[in-house]
Amino acid sequence: HDAVHPELGTLDDFDRLLAAAREHGLEIALDLAFQCSPDHPWVRAHPAWFRRRPDGTVQHAENPPKKYEDIYPLDFESADWRALWEELRRVVLFWVERGVRIFRVDNPHTKPFAFWEWLIREVRALHPDVFFLAEAFTRPKVMRYLAKLGFSQSYTYFTWRNTRAELTEYLTELTGTAAREFMRPNLFANTPDILHEYLQLGGRPAFQIRLVLAATLGATYGIYGPPFELCERRAVAGTEEYQDGEKYEIRRWDVEQADSLRPFIARLNEIRRANPAFRSNDRLRFCRVDNDRLVAYVKTSADGANRILVVVNLDPGHPQSGWVDVPLDALMESGQFTADRNGNIANSLTLSPASASSLGFSCPSGQTVTLVSVSYSNVSVADSTSGASISIPGTFTYTNPSAPPVR
Repeated sequence: HDAVHPELGTLDDFDRLLAAAREHGLEIALDLAFQCSPDHPWVRAHPAWFRRRPDGTVQHAENPPKKYEDIYPLDFESADWRALWEELRRVVLFWVERGVRIFRVDNPHTKPFAFWEWLIREVRALHPDVFFLAEAFTRPKVMRYLAKLGFSQSYTYFTWRNTRAELTEYLTELTGTAAREFMRPNLFANTPDILHEYLQLGGRPAFQIRLVLAATLGATYGIYGPPFELCERRAVAGTEEYQDGEKYEIRRWDVEQADSLRPFIARLNEIRRANPAFRSNDRLRFCRVDNDRLVAYVKTSADGANRILVVVNLDPGHPQSGWVDVPLDALMESGQFTADRNGNIANSLTLSPASASSLGFSCPSGQTVTLVSVSYSNVSVADSTSGASISIPGTFTYTNPSAPPVR
């Protein structure tokens, strides 16, 4: 747990990797897997750290329904538990002192909660900036409890939420309930363990759809690439496991491949950086759409200055069209007018409707988007000097005379 496999290099090579990443504004995250292979030195040096069967053999790891017969799990509650816990803390601090600040923790729900609470507290007492991501696909209550123990971010069920109804229900749960006060979701489009059927069957468009959803629905998202960048969709038949997965062999990828998603990913990240609305989970609102193959939602920044409408076609095989009911406050306008000294309005106030581009609409090459109509209600007029205001009843509708007929 504190060494580098010779086929990957040396600790000095790892230090150089960290330094090179920092030069590009990147961090290196380590996968923290507290378990052992059968030939790990701890198996002989500390036999009490492993749970054994009546015949004396070590019990292999399980995360139902999966069984890992090549992995020896640690017994966190053995008679020698204190020495084991101290050794695992030493392992984490070993990498922290080399410059690692992010740990993706493998299956934390299969270890005692008390251990994680203790470890996170011990490490952050010395290094408050260390970041722990809980890679736990388990019952919702357990995932939330891990967040409360101190994990910085949590994996989610996003990978398995693909329809509009599934996405709406799940993201509303993550962003619109009490869970948002303590659980910071990370929306991964794929992982080393999970190649969803949607990606296996949908091809390149499916990868683009899932990427856009992950990057715009959540404040934080992730991909396992190069497999994602290169749209790797070969799976072991009948499973979500990658064919020739990197869990079992060292792969070398042609990252300069012409059909790589790299430019698409880069453009999406540029949009995220330019729009503060995408940096928060608090202000996500789904819109009504008359086509179940489309999902639409509005994200708004904390100060209300940045408002983005996102519409995604969930069908990787066919174009889709539909009507989106955009929330009124996404189209709010304001203006000023003058009055004479007797208080009579001296001129009129004209509010021009928001353009489609100002709402964040964009279409693929060769397509256009046109705003057909806008309705205003709850209009009020206020005197900025006296503070007096008056509400104007009714709803005012503007129809764009140049809009093409709806088909």
